[in-house]
Amino acid sequence: MESKKTVSFSRNAGNIFFHILTRCNLRCRHCYINPGQHGENTLPIGTIETWLAAFAGKSRVANVIFLGGEPTLHPELSHAIKAARRLGYESVTVDTNGYLFHDILSKVSPDEVDYFSFSLDGATRDINDSLRGEGCYDRCIAGIRKAADRGFGTSLIYTVSRANIHELEFMPSLLKELGIHRFFIQIIGIRGNSAAHAENLQVSREEWLCTIPRVAENAAALGITATYPKVFLNPDEAFECAGLAADNYFIFPNGRVYRCPLCEDFPLHSLRFEGNNLVQTEKINENDLFALSIPEGCVMNKLIQPGNLKPEMTYKIACCMLKEEISFRLPDTVASAIVLTGFI
Repeated sequence: MESKKTVSFSRNAGNIFFHILTRCNLRCRHCYINPGQHGENTLPIGTIETWLAAFAGKSRVANVIFLGGEPTLHPELSHAIKAARRLGYESVTVDTNGYLFHDILSKVSPDEVDYFSFSLDGATRDINDSLRGEGCYDRCIAGIRKAADRGFGTSLIYTVSRANIHELEFMPSLLKELGIHRFFIQIIGIRGNSAAHAENLQVSREEWLCTIPRVAENAAALGITATYPKVFLNPDEAFECAGLAADNYFIFPNGRVYRCPLCEDFPLHSLRFEGNNLVQTEKINENDLFALSIPEGCVMNKLIQPGNLKPEMTYKIACCMLKEEISFRLPDTVASAIVLTGFI
């Protein structure tokens, strides 16, 4: 398959994570959507097009990811995708739970959508459905196969938690069987449902470092590009905040625009849409906090998720937007794994 683009690992690129609605057909245990902070409305297509236009020229290269809730529940998602292409977005991705509502695959072409990115949180039906709901595994697998059969680029997102980390090692072979091109490993965040419930699904540093890089390398060896968050910095690595070093915007249907996803449960957004005008939010907001320097590294973790920072720690928590990518290529006849690190 010809290589396609999605979110860019470059400080010269802008990534627009556009939540066009918050409604969803599922109730996942780790969902980060917070309707009280993000809104419960579904954006009309005219507003979507105007807000897309507001960000299209902010970076030399701009990528858009349509999210929800479940974005395929939006009856005019196909028009939003076509609008993004007209506006010159470098890549268009749709994050989906695999149900693919409104016959979306018949309304857009592989030339218009670079990736349908599917969420699956278990290599087996039992584990995935315990997190996402009964029947989700089979529907997601069917959706992946349907998209692949129609020539669409497919990627997969696996949100790692204590409930499913033991199945991660089985994912590369499943991805290969399904024809997945890119594998995004995510760490569960203390946001939305995860912040509202007492259960601790976060994995330890030891579990993360022993499992995630190895599984990513195994996926890359099968020809699948694997991306995962850095999470833990080595003692000699400097902390760097994506809010200062990269252009990422998280847009919600109530008009809030965040630069840091850790802030999304709070009214700390640095930008907002008033009608169709993008304006800066009054102080104090996330922009005022990014530049604060503290020994622990991330001031947002210190303020919002202090449980991530323990006094005995001998390392720093990396910016949540810092990722590592492993891909596999064959230059001449020699196979090599290529590791890139950057912000998305």
